[in-house]
Amino acid sequence: MAKTIRSKGQVALCRALVDARTKAGLGQEDLAAKLNCHQSLVARIESGQRRIDVVELVVLARAIGFDASEVLAIVAAATEPDHRI
Repeated sequence: MAKTIRSKGQVALCRALVDARTKAGLGQEDLAAKLNCHQSLVARIESGQRRIDVVELVVLARAIGFDASEVLAIVAAATEPDHRI
């Protein structure tokens, strides 16, 4: 499997983040205000243009109100077994 930012795992992560945010009743601007960042950063994360690390996932989980381990399980299930770093 070729390394790509649009891997199945990355797409699943983006989808899970958007789903969690909308389920929480937050818009991108609302989330950006909670994170003290620009709305464009939230948009880049959600669209897959910017990857996030594990610490950022924890921060997002706290701001939105979801369990980071549940999102990790979704990403793990979607990630190909032969995906390379």
